[in-house]
Amino acid sequence: MKKLVAILFFTIVTSSVVSAQKIEMKKVFGGLVFEQQGKTLLLKDMESIMKENKKAVALIQSAKTNQTWSLVLGTTGGALVGFPIGTAIGGGEPEWAIAGVGAALIIATIPIVKGFNRKTKKAVDLYNNGVSSTSYQFQPSFNLKISGTNVGISMNF
Repeated sequence: MKKLVAILFFTIVTSSVVSAQKIEMKKVFGGLVFEQQGKTLLLKDMESIMKENKKAVALIQSAKTNQTWSLVLGTTGGALVGFPIGTAIGGGEPEWAIAGVGAALIIATIPIVKGFNRKTKKAVDLYNNGVSSTSYQFQPSFNLKISGTNVGISMNF
């Protein structure tokens, strides 16, 4: 009986102490890195972690779209810039107009990447604000009930 009460008490205390962890943002060269409990998060990880917060999930999904477009435009622009440079290095006659189009595509990715960073920051802020407010709202009270030969613990929240 003592073991059962000890296990029940440990489970209740542990479940009341455990709460969702905040996501940390770190600036690195070229963007942001998101971590939770020392683990680096991808956008799909963040989307599953934030599933309870619909606004944050919508922002993450929009940020994923920005990420895809910036990847496509940036890669295409890089290839269009690199091809004439490679031709010039190889001794051929480069088409600098193609390099100009590539540079324009690379420049076009800058506001898209800024939008990605803005949306992910906002989503993380929304999520972290929700984590701190919900963890403080859950304040259970425990009562020991003894009636004759019966013993019980009640939790009110």
